[in-house]
Amino acid sequence: MCRVLIFGGTTEGREIAEYCGEKGISAAVSVATEYGAELLPESSCIKKLVGRLDDNGIRELILRLKCRAVIDATHPYAEEVTKNIRTACGMLGMTCYRLIRTPEKLSGCIAAASMNELVEILNSSDKTVLSTLGSKELPRLAEVRGFDKRIWIRALPMEEVRKNCVELGFSEDRLILEKGPFSVEQNIAHIRKSGAELLVTKESGAVGGFPEKLEAAKICGIEVAVLARPAEKGFTADKIKEILDEMR
Repeated sequence: MCRVLIFGGTTEGREIAEYCGEKGISAAVSVATEYGAELLPESSCIKKLVGRLDDNGIRELILRLKCRAVIDATHPYAEEVTKNIRTACGMLGMTCYRLIRTPEKLSGCIAAASMNELVEILNSSDKTVLSTLGSKELPRLAEVRGFDKRIWIRALPMEEVRKNCVELGFSEDRLILEKGPFSVEQNIAHIRKSGAELLVTKESGAVGGFPEKLEAAKICGIEVAVLARPAEKGFTADKIKEILDEMR
């Protein structure tokens, strides 16, 4: 039994888990991978759960843990996961708090409302691209004309990511597998290493290093194409902490 079930895998999810540990709030934190679990704080109050779940799996987990509330602190672009969490909570009448990031200003950027639109934008030019979208969007990037010669991939340093890139046809010489967050200087180094003329990123907010990417691109004199964040309502990390305090 725990007071709260947190679906994490993000900086905010770890922040909320750490807060629970500091305040002695019993919490279970569900993440998709072992790597995500390794980043979570070690605390007697925190139970780590690893594995991807559909809405039925989430519902069963909530029932098993007998938690009082659910916090969806998954990635802003993990729309399917958020949908599954909402479905499970709705079926059980469970309170669910969605943790959201503060929107960023996209002035001066090429904005894409979807991956379909982003692929069209990339296909409209022959520019060398540095993608910081992460590994989830690799199959869609492989649809881009000349992707194997034009696109550099920056993603987490995991063997499964490297293997997936190679299997999809990306050049292993064009992989930058490193763990962020990255400073402006590191972003500049990656842009220059790739010879990128266009930086592709998600609207990941300050915790996702978005400002540093924009500044690096500006210094290097290259364009930025941004996959805009899906519009949604929710609570900031600070507000979630207030809610947790009220639950104690």
